[in-house]
Amino acid sequence: MKIVLAGAGSIGCFCGGIITANGHDVTLLGREYVLEPIRTFGLTVTDFSGMRREIPASQLALVKDPACMAAADLIIVTVKSAATREMARLISRYAPANAAVLSWQNGMENVRILRAELPDRDVRAGMVPFNVVPLDHATYHRATSGDIVIESGGGALAEGLSNPTMPVSESDQIEKVQWGKLVINLNNALNALSGLTLQQQLLNRDWRCLMADQMAEALLVLKAAGHPVGSTTPLPASFTPHILRLPTALFSRVASRMLTIDPSARTSMAYDLSAGRPTEIDSLQGEIIRIGLAHGVPAPLNTRIAELVRQSPTSALSVAQIRG
Repeated sequence: MKIVLAGAGSIGCFCGGIITANGHDVTLLGREYVLEPIRTFGLTVTDFSGMRREIPASQLALVKDPACMAAADLIIVTVKSAATREMARLISRYAPANAAVLSWQNGMENVRILRAELPDRDVRAGMVPFNVVPLDHATYHRATSGDIVIESGGGALAEGLSNPTMPVSESDQIEKVQWGKLVINLNNALNALSGLTLQQQLLNRDWRCLMADQMAEALLVLKAAGHPVGSTTPLPASFTPHILRLPTALFSRVASRMLTIDPSARTSMAYDLSAGRPTEIDSLQGEIIRIGLAHGVPAPLNTRIAELVRQSPTSALSVAQIRG
């Protein structure tokens, strides 16, 4: 397939690099500050297991012009939420009508926006569970475990994209999967505010209890709205707050069976906040707050955390400061 990663940042570059191993014709559509280092050094993708692949720049199309989508069989959208509508309009303008569109983005509203702007196209939701850390010299490091899930449909897209390094499967309950990912991703904001790596944060019981309280609040909101929540681990989503509250020694034993986290891992929101870039807080905590208001279920902790992120603190906050 001719595949365009539309909005190639950390996720787009990592996934694009892996997908080239399947023999696809991959184009990274992105900004010059991302593309130029790849032209200079090639693209390197690594992960927590020791995997390392070096893809010469000559094996990729590195493009700033959205007209590159004119020959695409598949467009994988990886832009941040604020840029989704603009990207959808570019897809409408340039991409063939029969090109499938996958959203590999956080939150729930991105695929809704894509479908609204592209009503007659094959637009499908997807869930990318892992974290990617950008390193020097055009290197992108997958720092947590997990397999990609996409919405079921024609064309055997999952089969075409999947490989042992990056398995991709299909689900006919993708919204359930997405809600589960959103609940987990609520920690993006806490990690950004903490100044800690994910590993440091998860080994601190005070931080885990804060994570658990935020998650439990969100689960109550989603239950009131009738949204079933899938789990990204072998245990039901409702168990996760209880696991987070366990003593650290016991938590570590349980968590090690479900998730691998590299010591370098931080969330994408941590990088955005530290760089002064817009965050996706409205797509995460904001979604829970909006649903809570619509169904009369308060979400004070999610509201507090969203407010703190919007204030863009210049130094790390403690658990006590976040709780207020």
